[in-house]
Amino acid sequence: MACSLKDELLCSICLSIYQDPVSLGCEHYFCRRCITEHWVRQEAQGARDCPECRRTFAEPALAPSLKLANIVERYSAFPLDAILSARRAARPCQAHDKVKLFCLTDRALLCFFCDEPALHEQHQVTGIDDAFEELQRELKEQLQALQDSEREHTEALQLLKRQLAETKSSTKSLRTTIGEVFERLHRLLRERQKAMLEELEADTARTLTDIEQKVQRYSQQLRKVQEGAQILQERLAETDRHTFLAGVASLSERLKGKIHETNLTYEDFPTCKYTGPLQYTIWKSLFQDIHPVPAALTLDPGTAHQRLILSDDCTIVAYSNLHPQPLQDSPKRFDVEVSVLGSEAFSGGVHYWEVVVAEKTQWVIGLAHEAASRKGSIQIQPSRGFYCIVMHDGNQYSACTEPWTRLNVRDKLDKVGVFLDYDQGLLIFYNADDMSWLYTFREKFPGKLCSYFSPGQSHANGKNVQPLRINTVRI
Repeated sequence: MACSLKDELLCSICLSIYQDPVSLGCEHYFCRRCITEHWVRQEAQGARDCPECRRTFAEPALAPSLKLANIVERYSAFPLDAILSARRAARPCQAHDKVKLFCLTDRALLCFFCDEPALHEQHQVTGIDDAFEELQRELKEQLQALQDSEREHTEALQLLKRQLAETKSSTKSLRTTIGEVFERLHRLLRERQKAMLEELEADTARTLTDIEQKVQRYSQQLRKVQEGAQILQERLAETDRHTFLAGVASLSERLKGKIHETNLTYEDFPTCKYTGPLQYTIWKSLFQDIHPVPAALTLDPGTAHQRLILSDDCTIVAYSNLHPQPLQDSPKRFDVEVSVLGSEAFSGGVHYWEVVVAEKTQWVIGLAHEAASRKGSIQIQPSRGFYCIVMHDGNQYSACTEPWTRLNVRDKLDKVGVFLDYDQGLLIFYNADDMSWLYTFREKFPGKLCSYFSPGQSHANGKNVQPLRINTVRI
């Protein structure tokens, strides 16, 4: 039908779709421009003929065909492939039981004769069957996307529900832990308070007893001194010389035991024990019962890279720009990475230590498996047996995960705290100045772990020359 329609809409002169179609008296149609140019070529002959039937006209009138022009417009608006694939609609428009089309752009059914073609110019118009298949495909894709989204949302909700349950459980456990920790501190404080009050009572009782004994003794002495003074006053009051002199001989005997020297020794009450920096004094006494406290770790010289210099007490490590030290190589020693391990290997328990990193522009701190490779270039990451944080580029901090995780550190770190709960699989890093959290590794540690230190390479311009130092709190 569509091919026949197209044949009917072709101008027999230019063989193209009619442009401004006009009709002759013979009812054949041509483009106005085509028939006019055809007659211009026949002007010398004087007559006008029809190119189709060769009928001649003395003065032909070119009548425009509005209906044919409308059909041409509609045909031009709706593509041929849409018309070729069109079928009778299940529910045709009320006016025409004709071919139905579908505009994919507007998502609307079209009637070839009823709808205004200009409204769908430049739109994607196709037949009902093709539109059905196209929209089926699109909707199936959307359905698949929605099903994928549904699955992802379901998985996300399940994860969130697990996290919700774990968070509630963890919070309950943490409440218990916090309560136990503070209760222990409260108990220690109460014990210190009780001990201090008992000591205060003992010091008070001892001091009061000493003072009361001295008061009693000096009161007795005072009475005797007063008696002796009265005897002397009586003797001095005697005006008769013979009587005065006669009594002098017995005066010494009467005054015996009446004269006492005042050699009072007074011990101040020990108030200084209970004043001064009392809170600091109590904190220092509590420190002996707090666990863990910054451990006095030492470095293992046998693992140190040849360019690392260790202090005599093995608590400080620095990079040397001088020639490598003539140290004997061994499987324990790092030969490429400028690193060193701690002497102690951890296989359980709770541990905490602090490392001074002030003035540095590069360092790596953390833990390493005792069996981790120490030869060649090493990737510092958990899959290689290293759990560390790093300072790089002068002021950037990251956890050595895969890939690295940038840490949110507001101020430059001066001291880093490292907390290990081996049995719980926790390795936590802190800003040791205010104990603010930096990063947490949650791992199931296989085997023994050693503390890991890398001061990084120093530079000739003076950058990064400061050492790493294990901070030991001494009370």
